[in-house]
Amino acid sequence: MRRQTSWRSYEEVAQYLLDQMARHFGLGSVEGKQLVSGASTEWEIDAKGITEDDEGFVVIECRRYTTQGVSQDEMGALVFRIQDTGAERGTLVSPLPPQLGAQKVAASHNIQYVRLSSDSTNTDYVL
Repeated sequence: MRRQTSWRSYEEVAQYLLDQMARHFGLGSVEGKQLVSGASTEWEIDAKGITEDDEGFVVIECRRYTTQGVSQDEMGALVFRIQDTGAERGTLVSPLPPQLGAQKVAASHNIQYVRLSSDSTNTDYVL
């Protein structure tokens, strides 16, 4: 049960901090976990960034991985989620950088990586 609480809390902290620093990331605001309709299905996303002009949105996914970075396959799944929902781009939040293949996928599909320490809180964090 503690493990589930840790990742859920990590998502909430990430959403809060990204919202506090939204302008730095080219966003007007950042909303919490929600369902977003896509062309093929609905997707649950960890957070949703609203662009500064309020015309589009950014899919934000959090992965509190502490032993290895996000894989190429997982990054590919994020690419599809972005495309299917019509999002402008994506952001991945994780304590570790994505694996090399995932970095290449992210770079070619306008996905930003934000490093957030795995033990961060709303008041004590490294972002």
